[in-house]
This record gives sequence, C-alpha cells and structure tokens, in this order.
Amino acid sequence: MTLKDRLNNELKDAMRARDKAKLEALRLISAAVKQIEVDERITVTDDRMLVILDKMAKQRKESIAQFSAANRQDLVDKEEFELALIHSYLPSPLTSEEIAHLIDEAFSETNAAVMADMGKVMAILKPKLQGRCDMAQVSTLIKSRLA
Repeated sequence: MTLKDRLNNELKDAMRARDKAKLEALRLISAAVKQIEVDERITVTDDRMLVILDKMAKQRKESIAQFSAANRQDLVDKEEFELALIHSYLPSPLTSEEIAHLIDEAFSETNAAVMADMGKVMAILKPKLQGRCDMAQVSTLIKSRLA
C-alpha cells in the first residue's frame, strides 16, 4: 500500500469515526499532496510524498517554536498533534551512527575532497535520507568534513 493510499484510507476512517481533529490534520496533508499533483501535473509517488511530509514536519516544528514564544499553548498543542500525525507517515529516523555510515559511503563513491563536491555527495544522500533525518544537520556534517 502506498503512502497516498494509506492517507486516503485513514481519511475515510476519521470521517466514519467523526474524529474532527484527525480529519482536519489529514485533510491538510491531502490538500498539500493534491496541490503538488495539480501544479506539476503528476501523480505523487512515495518518494515525493516523503519530501512533502518532511517539509510539512519542518513547518510544524517552526510553528511550535513561534507559538511557544508567544505563550499560545492551544496552538502549540494543535501543531504538535499534526506533527505527530505527519511523523506516523515518515519512516523511522536514522541514528547518528547510521547517518555517519551513509555519509562515509557517499564520500567513498564520489571521492569528494573539496567543497565543490558537496553537491555530488548530497545527490547520493538525499534519496536515502529524505524524511529520516534533518537534512540541514547532514549538510553541516558534510561541510565540516570537506573544510
């Protein structure tokens, strides 16, 4: 079952159960997917779905930080619920050791030695790591190794 099929099934289940909060959050995800499909005239695959979900998770994390700073616990709770739901669709996160191992493999494949090789390394890593770790953290690790 694809992630898109799973999303549609859970959306229907939430409607039947009259779970308003879950239904609202699932509709947000579904709307983001449909927006991409319409804008780019494609059918979203699981790989692209991970990119969409990863972006949505990042947005929720930023919103939680802003709402916490503004002492809006009601909005923080809503965003945390949506974030937890988004994370349920993402694959399990990688450990720092697994990330380091994948970076080592990418370096050996590309023979990266200078900062100009960063794009090659990221091109190899991105499909393997998307949705499973913070890509900004990976970028920082690669930069420190190339410097």
